[in-house]
Amino acid sequence: MNTQTYEQPAVHPELIGDAVGFLKEGTEVKLTFHNNEVIDVELPSSVDLLVTNASVAVKGDTATGVTKKVTVETGIEVDVPMFVNVGDTIRVDTRSGTYITRV
Repeated sequence: MNTQTYEQPAVHPELIGDAVGFLKEGTEVKLTFHNNEVIDVELPSSVDLLVTNASVAVKGDTATGVTKKVTVETGIEVDVPMFVNVGDTIRVDTRSGTYITRV
């Protein structure tokens, strides 16, 4: 939705592609128009997402660089450090899909 005019332009799903996993309600994106049609969608460089599913860290899995996969509120999986748990909010880089930090 355009936050100034409250218009809601239609965006073709193929313009977003796999990046849809970084979109949640309230995420601001930049749209590029040509002849009143959206031709490009630019996501923010990072988004904060809630962890909804994560495996439990196993004692002894503390070597440097150990990661596990978690599922976030939008359904995508992200590799994170072992200390991240369900209910944590993490910041994810939208360009690479990688974990940045726990928020």
